[in-house]
Amino acid sequence: MRDWRDLMKVIETIINTANLDELKAALNNIGIEKIMVSHLVNNSRKKGRDVLHWGADYMFGLMTKIKVEIIAADELVGRVIETIGEIARTDSKGDCRILIHPFVEASI
Repeated sequence: MRDWRDLMKVIETIINTANLDELKAALNNIGIEKIMVSHLVNNSRKKGRDVLHWGADYMFGLMTKIKVEIIAADELVGRVIETIGEIARTDSKGDCRILIHPFVEASI
């Protein structure tokens, strides 16, 4: 007999910060109420953005992103991935990354 943990997956997605609220609402609509959100800062090929500070232009090579982690039953994984894609996918390469892992619980 399979354990309930064998029927679960961890879905990680890295998205733009602007998409978080819309993604949370869409996930809630398909029955995903609990998520874990982390703020990320990464160095990417997009080279960050120009910022005007005290009259001088600065170029930051770091981009801020959001990492959302979801634990879902196997039968919901497809719907979760579709929902993430609908909300977070853009024409820009790398704006929406999705990783799927088996759920493994560790106790200390």
